[in-house]
Amino acid sequence: MIRAILRVAVFYGITAFAQTGFAQPSPAKPVLTGQAKPVLASQAKPVLTGFPFTNEALTYTVNWPSGLTLGEAHLSATGITTGWRFELSLDAGIPGFAVKDTYRSTASADLCSESFSKDLAHGSRKNNETVTIDKAAATATRTPSTGVGSSKIAVPDCVHDALTFLFYARRELGQGRVPPTQGLIFGAMYNASLQYAGAETIQVGDKQVLTDKVVCHIKGPASDIQFDAYFDRDAARTPLSVRVPLPIGKFSLEIVR
Repeated sequence: MIRAILRVAVFYGITAFAQTGFAQPSPAKPVLTGQAKPVLASQAKPVLTGFPFTNEALTYTVNWPSGLTLGEAHLSATGITTGWRFELSLDAGIPGFAVKDTYRSTASADLCSESFSKDLAHGSRKNNETVTIDKAAATATRTPSTGVGSSKIAVPDCVHDALTFLFYARRELGQGRVPPTQGLIFGAMYNASLQYAGAETIQVGDKQVLTDKVVCHIKGPASDIQFDAYFDRDAARTPLSVRVPLPIGKFSLEIVR
């Protein structure tokens, strides 16, 4: 169950609520000959924050169906000279089973993946590996932390790893498009499809917020999961909540404001 939540966190977890402030228009002033026209507040562009406009450092809670908090997830997006660096860390668990994971990726300015790594600890089970994408050769090389057993797979010209796909999806939604069905790198190749399900008002903290609901379907070599993601209607298209239906109830990731 915890592992299912982790996959959701990687694909659609976790960014901060980006608020945009709009100045109130001032009364127009007379324009005198020989003087520059004053810039009205209504003409000023709003300052946009959050990805893809600025760096982000964000926090979510991982919640049990009863509402009990299992832990926290932290996501960051940092602009670098060649594009973007993304990181997701998760520290959660139940008595007797701890989860401490870190995912990192780098991508070009066009959000084509360049590298992806994961460092996982689920109870006593550990898994560490790195994937390096060679765009010119259209291949991805998967290397375990031991350095033994590397493998290569063919990839599209601009492939997305699971973490980069979150930000790519936000950018597309911000431009009025739903990302097309495509393969993702999460070590192995996964298939991701998104479907817009309309507007829905949800509880975020102590407020009711109108969101865009997107149904996400992720299928991998040994997993098949469907979940709902709720995106704010801000310029950054911030995902406010991710809800995963499982047999014992609905797990969720909720933004911390």
